[in-house]
Amino acid sequence: MKPDTHWTLDDVPWDAFDPAKVEPDQLAIVKAAAMVEYNSADYVSYLQSVFRDDPGFMEAAAAWGFEERQHGQALGKWAALADPGFDFETRFAVFRAGFRPDVDATESIRGSRAGELVARCMVEVGTSSYYRALGDAAREPALKAICRYIAGDELRHYKLFYDHLKRFLEQDKIGTLQRLRLAMGRIMETEDDELAYAFYAANNQGEPYDRERNSRAYMRRAYQYYRDPHIERALAMIFKACGLKPHSKLFQATSYGAKWLLAKRQRELAKMAA
Repeated sequence: MKPDTHWTLDDVPWDAFDPAKVEPDQLAIVKAAAMVEYNSADYVSYLQSVFRDDPGFMEAAAAWGFEERQHGQALGKWAALADPGFDFETRFAVFRAGFRPDVDATESIRGSRAGELVARCMVEVGTSSYYRALGDAAREPALKAICRYIAGDELRHYKLFYDHLKRFLEQDKIGTLQRLRLAMGRIMETEDDELAYAFYAANNQGEPYDRERNSRAYMRRAYQYYRDPHIERALAMIFKACGLKPHSKLFQATSYGAKWLLAKRQRELAKMAA
């Protein structure tokens, strides 16, 4: 049985699609994002294995995975409208053949189930801010609507994992410092093989895979859309998941540093591309 969702593909204003407003950089990263979102089944299997004695969480993980897959379907359909030569299923098969996450563990790779949920919160921080930034920048109406729908889902997913995190914190005895280490570790994985290979699988023209080149190509395109409000909102969610108070002096200092680092990274990536 399909779980209830907050929207379906039929809610997307496909009739309003305007090819003149498709931007090449956005098309390239949407193709890659479709690969990652559509590949949710592996992560559902992993989470259900880690939380195998918690029926409520297992059910929630299945519903989460269904929504993630729908994100991939929507993004893939939009990409095919924007580029009629884009065969989503064929490209996805390339992605699956070349990348598979380590999801065979029966215990959390983060050391505890609370740690796993901190990491899941970080993923949702990243995706919600990404789709908010992309949606704010997009001029094409159908893509703008898709990003709005997905960003809303990702915020709800953050709340889902955060609510379960609160259940496991006392049981697993992880404090603020450990939560911070877990959060930063997961954030640093953003530029790992998954997104790099997704970009390659979605966009390559037959050239061999180069992790560093494809990672830079993806990040240059994605990072350019972030603005200060996206950073501030994401940082507030990170602080909350780590047990810190948003909008404190520490938050203000961290926000300043995060904005500076992002601007520096944007300049570096642009310079490399040039």
